[in-house]
Amino acid sequence: MKKLIVTGAAGLIGSEVVSYFAQLGWQVIGIDNNMRADFFGEGGDTRWNAARLEEQFGHYTHHSLDIRDRQTVIDFIANQKPDAIVHAAAQPSHDLAASRPFDDFDVNAVGTLNLLEALRRHSTEVPFVHMSTNKVYGDAPNNLNLVEKETRWDFADKAYEHGIKESFSIDQSKHSIFGASKVAADVMVQEYGRYFDMPTCCLRGGCLTGPNHSGVELHGFLSYLIKCNVIGRQYTIFGYKGKQVRDNIHSLDVARFIEAFLKAPRVAEVYNLGGGRDNSVSILEAFDLIASISGKPMQYVYSDQARSGDHMCYISDLSKMKAHYPGWDITKNLKTTFEEIYQSWERRK
Repeated sequence: MKKLIVTGAAGLIGSEVVSYFAQLGWQVIGIDNNMRADFFGEGGDTRWNAARLEEQFGHYTHHSLDIRDRQTVIDFIANQKPDAIVHAAAQPSHDLAASRPFDDFDVNAVGTLNLLEALRRHSTEVPFVHMSTNKVYGDAPNNLNLVEKETRWDFADKAYEHGIKESFSIDQSKHSIFGASKVAADVMVQEYGRYFDMPTCCLRGGCLTGPNHSGVELHGFLSYLIKCNVIGRQYTIFGYKGKQVRDNIHSLDVARFIEAFLKAPRVAEVYNLGGGRDNSVSILEAFDLIASISGKPMQYVYSDQARSGDHMCYISDLSKMKAHYPGWDITKNLKTTFEEIYQSWERRK
């Protein structure tokens, strides 16, 4: 039986990866110390998800391990001897990183280095998949020519018709403190791949979403927006007239791509992993879509102050992913994703 270590195992992507590979027959070892609750309070608590996974899958074991603890990480990987690692643990909030920069960097950058070095000491042949972020590009996408449409901002130049490619610069832009710590991790994952010839990849996620997301205002755009609609909470739009665009990918399609990579790993690769243009949506458009599903209009207020480093329009160009792994494609469209998240919040009310 193959053995997979998943960090951030009780989070959105981590729990989806656990479920997906457990069902494929892998022995899955989860690492998650519920630091999301420390970051975001009760609304970010993921213990319910960890308990669900342990109850549901006999081949799953959960460990409350802190990836900042270097020696513990080294010893853990040496003892477990995994066949693959999926690193989904992170401090994911722009706003929180600014108020807790040491915690942010220690989790995102130092934690990633600890895992990479621990794995290198065990084996340089074991694939390492890192959940990076499109925020490594900073606010540079805002400098592209944009056109304002009735409900969204969009790229004006044909070169970006299908979105942002992996060749887009990550340099000389405002990333937010969170984005900078994720850049450090992203580059280190690439470097371990190139320098030590290890099979690593960085998945620069757009909006990763799904029904198991514990969305909060500081992180989890779509999940939190739908939660507000379900419970009747007022949602705050931060700048850009509510026309800022995100491409959304269901966590299942993320897990499916990880499976494709593990079957045919490559060295030091980078992929922009998002929903692409077909699964893109602005805040205003998201309001209309969830209202059509729930039958309840959104309650919201508008703030002129946009979040620092926020993207006005971001769409992932999926052409490289599809070229390298032609058997992979998006299977969950936007409406289905909305419906699943809505049903999940209804159950949790």
